[in-house]
Amino acid sequence: MKTAMKILPLVAVAVVVLWAAPALAFHDEGVAHCNGCHTMHNSYEGQLVDPDSPNGNPWLLVDATPSDTCLNCHSSANSSRGVLDGDCNAGHSREKGAGNYIFLSCTDLRESTRGSIIPGERAGHNLDAPGHSIVVDSTLAAAPGGTFPSSVMSCTSCHDPHGTASFRLLYGAREVQGFYNFSNPPPTAVKNSGAAESPTDHTAYQGGMSAWCGNCHQNFDEIGATHKHVAGESLGAGIAQAYNLYAGSDNLIGGVAATAYWPEVPFEDAVMTTTSTQGPSASSQVMCLTCHRAHATSAESGGRWDFNVTFNEEDGDAWGTYELAQRISNLSTNANRSLCNKCHVQDIDDEIKPDGGPY
Repeated sequence: MKTAMKILPLVAVAVVVLWAAPALAFHDEGVAHCNGCHTMHNSYEGQLVDPDSPNGNPWLLVDATPSDTCLNCHSSANSSRGVLDGDCNAGHSREKGAGNYIFLSCTDLRESTRGSIIPGERAGHNLDAPGHSIVVDSTLAAAPGGTFPSSVMSCTSCHDPHGTASFRLLYGAREVQGFYNFSNPPPTAVKNSGAAESPTDHTAYQGGMSAWCGNCHQNFDEIGATHKHVAGESLGAGIAQAYNLYAGSDNLIGGVAATAYWPEVPFEDAVMTTTSTQGPSASSQVMCLTCHRAHATSAESGGRWDFNVTFNEEDGDAWGTYELAQRISNLSTNANRSLCNKCHVQDIDDEIKPDGGPY
């Protein structure tokens, strides 16, 4: 009896502690409830968990592929965490910071009737998710500049579904998918609130993003013998000044450093915060995500803007895929030239026509 009297208070304390513990998001603090993604017997209350696969799926998944399993939650039905929203040619919800996989389903990404068709598979990373009408790249056998095979490209090629302490659950330097080795650690960054990105609510990239992309795109992270755009290197005083002064094609030198940051053209800085509007210093770095988004966009090659059009307001004109200009609140006019000019300002002395005018 004396022993029992000692045990009971401890049990009561344990119950109180468990009751007071905060509810965790699905992937937080390591593995959450396993049956969100896996099924032991492909059966629940006498019904198949995945009716399309009566014999079950690899890795005991609830859907045919890892990406299909991820997209069952991270899709338009779950807009706060969706990365596959809307319809390619009939509008969609806000574009997330990493982009929107819906553009992979486009028949043509061109914003001009000139030139050859640009198939939707060139909108970004091609997932193996046939259940969501997304298939692997039919043109490229491996990651550009690297060796990672396109045939197994998945959400879990980049993100650890079982949880990590890193930004966006990105893998560190380790073996990935059981056969491929990452050599570079995850980037240092802080995610925003989850709302549409804005100058005062955006991802804070602090360092290491280009090196992490280089785990698969090794040759894109090197200058080598050919001329390539630098990544993971300091902007330098001249580029930083140009970025800070540029406020649009009609206002090339009217900007101020304190409000110069554009989430459409982000940069890395160790002191960056999610609410900072401060422009870069000479030591701030250009990175892969300065020009690209990680998932997919309405532009070719996952571009943050369409590299094939002259004016941003042309983005979406030809096929209605997306109008970038509608969400650049920093600009006084949509008749703005390529956002490459945020750093390079090559539209000096160009004539800027009014919105809707002939070009």
